[in-house]
Amino acid sequence: MHMTQRRRTASWYLVLGLPLLLFLILPLLALLLRIEPAAFVDHLANRQVVQALRLSLWTTAISTLCTLLFGTPLAYWLARHRFRGRQLIDTLLDLPMVLPPAVAGIALLVAFGRRGLVGAYLNELGITLAFTQTAVVLAQLFVAAPFYVKAAIAGFGAVDQDLEQAAALDGASGWGIFRYITVPLAWPTLFGGAVMTWARALGEFGATIIFAGNFPGRTQTMPLAIYIGFELDLNVALTLAVILLAISFFVLFVVKGLLHQRVSVA
Repeated sequence: MHMTQRRRTASWYLVLGLPLLLFLILPLLALLLRIEPAAFVDHLANRQVVQALRLSLWTTAISTLCTLLFGTPLAYWLARHRFRGRQLIDTLLDLPMVLPPAVAGIALLVAFGRRGLVGAYLNELGITLAFTQTAVVLAQLFVAAPFYVKAAIAGFGAVDQDLEQAAALDGASGWGIFRYITVPLAWPTLFGGAVMTWARALGEFGATIIFAGNFPGRTQTMPLAIYIGFELDLNVALTLAVILLAISFFVLFVVKGLLHQRVSVA
């Protein structure tokens, strides 16, 4: 009787939650049904699609690499040190993830534009960042890097420091401990954070269009091409949208699998 009551209660939860679930699934399903497989394959060879895809993959690879290079030591430092002002730094890291994209774009423009806080000095040296591919990378880096840093902080924080201390007593160097013990133990979280960072960079729109512009073949990434394609050629927009949808699903599937594996091992 008790089991029957629990099943009835669970059924009511499902009934109450089903409208929201259907609402979330329906637009994705409509997107997949809207484009025919043959048309999708044909538009994969479209020049605008190819250019946007190539530019997106190139710039996101650079922004993700920069995130790993500079974000890993920052995350390790924050994970292992407690100091006054740490909460402020932690909040500043969260801020780009919740800022409206337009605000992020304007902030980058007034910082690195030709008349910006730093950009004015760079301009005197003949260096222009705004409305270039470098601006695309900087926009992606600004909005996406915190995803990796936050994940890496959690990953490094979960590593048993007794293992590191034991390795130190055996004569291992600090770099050796980090390379052969800390990183391998935190690897699932680090990889998941890197993948999420890459996916967020791939989908970046607002900051990019304000700081880098929307120039085909130069700064037009996939989300920007979708925006233009919606006005000029809906099939191009649909093709790119389906590609981004597939990539996003794959990324989330991989990350969730890694997190599940980590929980199972723990």
